[in-house]
Amino acid sequence: MGKPTEDELKQALTKAAELREQGQDSDFVAKSLLSLNYRHNKALHVITQVKRYLHSGSSATEHARLTKLIEEFETVESGPHDQIGLL
Repeated sequence: MGKPTEDELKQALTKAAELREQGQDSDFVAKSLLSLNYRHNKALHVITQVKRYLHSGSSATEHARLTKLIEEFETVESGPHDQIGLL
């Protein structure tokens, strides 16, 4: 299975949001896609910050930013998923 293009992903996320808004997501496929995309983007922010931290020589400022991002990601992972901004 190949990775979707940027346009394909945008189209799928738009359709998923529509299905959720219309209450037509009986199998929770749209909810799952939206949630996974949101979590994926949060994880990418953590990875970006880790790279900055490692590149900066482990500065205190970068460490604080990294710690905050990790805490935010953990909150997303353990929190109520219906209340997060999915797009």
